[in-house]
Amino acid sequence: MDRDVAAPRAGRRVVMLVDNAVEGDSRVQKAARSAADAGWDVTLLGCAHVDAERRWQLGDAEVRVLPLDAPRPAPPGASGSPGGVAGLRRRLVARGGLPLRAARLARRPVEHAQVRYWRARLGDRAWRRLEPGLWGYERLAGPVVDALRPDLIHAHDFRMLGVAARAVERARAQGRDVKLVWDAHEWLPGARPRRDNARWLPAHLGYVREYVGHADAVVTVSDTLADLLVRDHDLPQRPTVVLNAPVATADPMPGAEPAPDLRARCGLAADTPLLVYSGAMAPQRGVDTVVEALPRLPGVHLALVVGDPAAGYVRRVVARAARHRVDDRVHVLPYVPHRQLVAFLAAADVGLIPLHHWPNHEIALITKFFEYAHARLPIVVSDVRTMADTVRATGQGEVFRARDAADLARAVRAVLADPGRYRAVYDRPDSPLPGWTWEAQAERLDALYRRLLTPAPAPTP
Repeated sequence: MDRDVAAPRAGRRVVMLVDNAVEGDSRVQKAARSAADAGWDVTLLGCAHVDAERRWQLGDAEVRVLPLDAPRPAPPGASGSPGGVAGLRRRLVARGGLPLRAARLARRPVEHAQVRYWRARLGDRAWRRLEPGLWGYERLAGPVVDALRPDLIHAHDFRMLGVAARAVERARAQGRDVKLVWDAHEWLPGARPRRDNARWLPAHLGYVREYVGHADAVVTVSDTLADLLVRDHDLPQRPTVVLNAPVATADPMPGAEPAPDLRARCGLAADTPLLVYSGAMAPQRGVDTVVEALPRLPGVHLALVVGDPAAGYVRRVVARAARHRVDDRVHVLPYVPHRQLVAFLAAADVGLIPLHHWPNHEIALITKFFEYAHARLPIVVSDVRTMADTVRATGQGEVFRARDAADLARAVRAVLADPGRYRAVYDRPDSPLPGWTWEAQAERLDALYRRLLTPAPAPTP
């Protein structure tokens, strides 16, 4: 390696921050591992509700998951007893939840009034009153970041932006020049609120607006989102786009197990038509539409590769399949390690992305899109803008109207009638696959780090 290229990395410590337990976040894992492979001294700090701190190695990167404060025990009669609040909630839910939903609606005017009052008093700083739980990440991760004395902090997603910005301020007050990279995983104004209250979104929007100006550089997942971030925050530079692409090379770790066989886990022969959906399960992901389409697709099976096969919504999807008498053709499987996923998916015939229309669904090429492509699967995607436009341009699949089971079945039949036509896209000289790899994206991230940490030349006397 050229000495001038390696010099910015020599002895330089990068701390990455994320508000989860790391293991389910492939983008964060890939970023940490590839940066460490490139020569940076990487520590990845996660914050999650775990019993105790967890540590492991991810390649040459150190991973530490810090335990967020556990909920305080409720006083007697307040939670577990039949007369407590939680007991009342359970009884209301068991009866259909109508009084509970009425209570939620009744409290909305109060929550909106709180938002108006605190925003009028504090502006963007109103999150301190509307979402004080954000301080939990600061109390947990702030001292650890300070002790690590990083040269660069890479804050993933929105919750860790303020934690990183305050750590940078403390370091600079001590005379250390620390750079801050914010990695915007989604467009926050278009996010589905994580909790059912009117305070959540205004609080987090203010939180991001307060601290985005502290970032020395912004990274994001798509060109469309990059443009939105420039518009929303008047950024002086366009964000660096780092796609959520999969790792193209095989896992180099000694003794790594080969990917399991998807069809064997489903108990299916090689000639049985198999659709696969891989990823998070929620109503807006559109898997219900796939189940509704199965009666129109005789003999076609569906594999659902999900984080928690026993989750409540997954069980509801399977129950819906039973009502349509297609549950014998629906197979629920757990996740495999992300470095095995492409090979695992490749045994299917079609990759499904049946998303509903939602702002953040319109603007990105999501991780599973690239995973399906590298598995050389034809993709059947709903008409969410960016992915639908890409599929139409490349010819790698078919587009259907979101939430329209009949149109989804039409798209699947078209692909199954001539799968070679769609797979051929991946072998053309102008195939998009070489650019849709994490290795290509990691080069962009490494170049950004080096630019931020390369000392400016001394002025000419």
